[in-house]
Amino acid sequence: VTKVGRDAVLYVESLIESIMGGLEGLINILDSEGGFGSLEMQLLPEQAAAYLNSSSKHSIPGTKSPRGLSGIPGHESFPENNNSIKMLEAAMQRLTNLCSVLNDMEPICVLNHVFVLREYMRECILGNFRRRLLSVLKTTDNDLQRPSVLESVVRRQMSIIHLAEQHVSMDLTQGIREVLLAEAFTGPISSLHLFDKPTNLHTGLATETMCNWYDENIVKDVSGAGVLFVPAHKCFRSTRPIGGYFAESVSDANELQAFIHLFGGYGVDRLKRMMKEHTAALINCIGTSLRSNRDILEAIAGSLHAGDRMESDANTKQIVDLDTVVEFCIQAGQALAFDQLISEASGDVLKEDAPLIYSLLEGIVPHLPKEVPEKKDISRTKEVANSIGVLNDHDTEFVRSIMEDTGVGNDSSWNLLPYLFSAFMSSNIWNTTRFNVETGGFNNNIHCLARCINAVIAGNEYVRMEKENQLANGHTDENLQNQMQSSLTAEASAKSTLLLYVKMSTGIILDCWNEANRSDLAPKLVFLDQMCEISPHLPRSSLEACIPYTIIRSLYNQYYGNSASLPLTSRSLSSPQNSPGVSLMHNSPAFRHHRSDSTQPHSDQSAYFKQSSSQSYDADSGSIQSNDRRHRNIRGSGPLEYTSSRKVKFNEGSTSGSTGPSPLPRFAVSRSGPILYK
Repeated sequence: VTKVGRDAVLYVESLIESIMGGLEGLINILDSEGGFGSLEMQLLPEQAAAYLNSSSKHSIPGTKSPRGLSGIPGHESFPENNNSIKMLEAAMQRLTNLCSVLNDMEPICVLNHVFVLREYMRECILGNFRRRLLSVLKTTDNDLQRPSVLESVVRRQMSIIHLAEQHVSMDLTQGIREVLLAEAFTGPISSLHLFDKPTNLHTGLATETMCNWYDENIVKDVSGAGVLFVPAHKCFRSTRPIGGYFAESVSDANELQAFIHLFGGYGVDRLKRMMKEHTAALINCIGTSLRSNRDILEAIAGSLHAGDRMESDANTKQIVDLDTVVEFCIQAGQALAFDQLISEASGDVLKEDAPLIYSLLEGIVPHLPKEVPEKKDISRTKEVANSIGVLNDHDTEFVRSIMEDTGVGNDSSWNLLPYLFSAFMSSNIWNTTRFNVETGGFNNNIHCLARCINAVIAGNEYVRMEKENQLANGHTDENLQNQMQSSLTAEASAKSTLLLYVKMSTGIILDCWNEANRSDLAPKLVFLDQMCEISPHLPRSSLEACIPYTIIRSLYNQYYGNSASLPLTSRSLSSPQNSPGVSLMHNSPAFRHHRSDSTQPHSDQSAYFKQSSSQSYDADSGSIQSNDRRHRNIRGSGPLEYTSSRKVKFNEGSTSGSTGPSPLPRFAVSRSGPILYK
């Protein structure tokens, strides 16, 4: 009797397993590319062109329809494709009939075993959904699938499950949510949840797979695919494919939004935690470099303030692993750029799916109290707002939170930060740096260095002011007025430190510029101009105190004037009324300032423009060219006259090396391109 009972149980189990295998097979048939996948097919541009050509020539005798159009949308309605449509309809009918029968069947009792087929059917459908989700994460080449493709497959699978749900008395939608949550949850969201993930909970495999791929291949570029951040298009590009895709096809806004649609806030938080860990390690390397080169940096600071070029150059060459630290800072800037892309994509998704929550956070941000130190609840609110891209200074807030959490910046060596960063102008990396008009950045990602410098300097000043405030009072000051005053002091300190960095950097650039070595001058000046552009703590005209803006304007005119991507009318403007200089003058903050003064005559403005437009900079040769006929006896192809009598000593407290109003107005760049005063 025992053997017969055991055989009966095994028989029923094998029978149920066969039935569930058939159910899973029907779902997979509908989920295949020949099933519902064929209904989602999109037309490629070349297919559309061929299809339109064939349609226009359809009435001409002797013409043949082009090949390769069997997969165009609507092809299923052709008579020759009736069989595939009938097969699809038959599979749908069999699936719904099988689900109805299994749902209505009574439980099967064998001895002391009870088999409820509805529960088996539920486990089969949801288990197949989970396996399908994990299987499509990787392509046939064991490479990551594009998030948009993954989202399409998941939605297709969900539509099939919803079709089956109409014929059963079970809530399969709740089961889908449980599966997606189990694959997305990697731990509590750091800025929202106050609990820890249980150690025995093993979830988030799909999220970990996606996030690890992005971290290794886009941010860290472990495969050496030449991944670059493209500011003009807000995405990453690579010189060669990473697996089966280029970096742009997996890092643009649509792909990141598809990632968020799949894994929600848990996936975003996991990516952000990875960016924080990576950036924290790189910031720690900056601190190590500051401590190991402290004596050298102090000597560099003294020589720069004294205007001793020889001593400054000699000390700069003694900095240990300067090029390595530059690479670390570029990697940190790349992580900051990727984190901001994730934040902006999160904000777009939240604005579309939960507009009230988005508008609430967006409305709260301007009214958050500016205190130093900040209360815990205010810090958490700002972190949540920063995660959806509604804070004005994403990078500074991101680095500030890292430095507060890790305790970086406790020693006085961090006061030498602007001198270390200004020493980067002597790095060998500038020898191969070229500005790219199409991307709005440089060929070696050094534009990410500007993001890192701005964020680390400003974040360090906020952290330093917090510690000084606590030490001065012996505890956290509860006086709101004192906290707000400390916040204003921190902002002013960040601005002055960044201005000091700009002055020190321009001093090193001009000191190193000579007849034999001037090819790297143009990238350095464009880099500093972009630094002033992205930093909310620096006005756009900060660089003009050290470098006449007409030189930078000439650089951009050459870069963008020779760009094939611009309209011809923007590149060849011959009439004085339509010349780039006139448009630049109207965009200039100095020009707007003069126009606001009703006593300023128009003739004086024209004189300012004529005087400043007599010089131009040659980006290829690194030289200043004069158009003034009065200076024909001066060689026009040589470098800027920078003798000892014209050298600027950057003393502390001074805002400019020159005295009196500058004869050069503050020009912005041409409308064709890169810079607009805000």
